[in-house]
Amino acid sequence: MKSFVLGLVAAVGLAGAVAADPLEGIWQTEVDDGAYALVTVSPCGPAFCGVISRTFNADGEYQSENIGRQIVIDMVPEGDGHYEGSVWRPSNDKIYIGKMDIEGNTVRLRGCVAGGLICASQTWTKVQ
Repeated sequence: MKSFVLGLVAAVGLAGAVAADPLEGIWQTEVDDGAYALVTVSPCGPAFCGVISRTFNADGEYQSENIGRQIVIDMVPEGDGHYEGSVWRPSNDKIYIGKMDIEGNTVRLRGCVAGGLICASQTWTKVQ
């Protein structure tokens, strides 16, 4: 019986490790200042971080100086598909209070100032 219980605990632990958070993956941003990016979101400690992995403009894919830069910073899950942390906006090189709400294959990302009272938003689409 003891080995059965230990086996069951191990199996449940492995099943939990395999289940990925819906925020993990590759997301396509909206066009901002004539370009858009693919952002790879993955765990970073107890939160999630997103790094620009590819960039595109009207001519197609290009090698932006922002590739490899972190755009989603320490997004902590708050429950019900809501995350809070920080976001970096490449076009003005500023970091904002960040909020993300995921629904299916889209996530609404907001960068806010004034304690979250004034926000600009984008809707990203999951591509992988």
